[in-house]
Amino acid sequence: MDLDLRKLRYFVAVAEHRHFGRAAQALFIAQPVLSRQIRAFEQELGCLLLTRTTRSVELTAAGRQLYDEARRITPVVAAALRRVQEADRGEQRLVVAFSPGLHVSDAIRAFTARHPDVAIDVFPLRWWEQDAPLRDGRAHVGFLRRPFDDAGLRTVPIGRERKVACLPVTHPLAGRPALTTADLDGEPVLDVRRLRMSSLEEKFELIASGQGLALVPLSVAGWYPRPDVVYLPVTDALPVETCLAAPEADGAGPVPAFLDIATEVLRRRDGEGRQDGRQRDGAARQDGRRSGRS
Repeated sequence: MDLDLRKLRYFVAVAEHRHFGRAAQALFIAQPVLSRQIRAFEQELGCLLLTRTTRSVELTAAGRQLYDEARRITPVVAAALRRVQEADRGEQRLVVAFSPGLHVSDAIRAFTARHPDVAIDVFPLRWWEQDAPLRDGRAHVGFLRRPFDDAGLRTVPIGRERKVACLPVTHPLAGRPALTTADLDGEPVLDVRRLRMSSLEEKFELIASGQGLALVPLSVAGWYPRPDVVYLPVTDALPVETCLAAPEADGAGPVPAFLDIATEVLRRRDGEGRQDGRQRDGAARQDGRRSGRS
């Protein structure tokens, strides 16, 4: 059977709003039309996608599976259509993805200065999603943290980043100046294997409420300061490698030039950041010694 992308888009709207009326408003169509389209979609697929009551709409097991698939399918289709339209207009566009806490603005400014004819879009990655947008066409280049599946990708190492433990201020370990991995043995760790979370905000909310703790890169901690959460260095935790990545097959257009420029800019910035960090650590140690003598 052929997949009707319009009906799939209608189904996604209902799945997200859990209400036919609100979904119809978001789609700018009449509610009876939307209801007929969803029923026709279920008949075409041969399975029930939604259970309807007078108050709510819930997904069946098949509906939940289709919703998960649709969230991958619809962005790929939208990206493909965008590329077709850009090719027809003779435009060049580069979509740069970046992991939470990582910054690509310096690299983009340097690239734009040399290639002003290339339009740039940025694509913020969800914390649990790394290489997928590079594979499905939503992004051309990514500034990522390992680990991720680099099969079929060209990767360029940029630097390394320390990890810190994120835990609620009420935790017995919260008052320590630093931790080791042994200190965290037996602690409930929030990650994708234990619990799927849609955002870092949700993750930190769970940590603050005492549902677990997490090891996060230092730059992520800097982006999410909270009075009910503490970040402590983990002295023996392995650092996280940051790198640029792009599909190996994407060797034409603006991608190679961006990789060259971004590698130079981001490696230089990473080196300066490490030097600043060492200077801050040294100043802190000197302050501590002076305080001890006074």
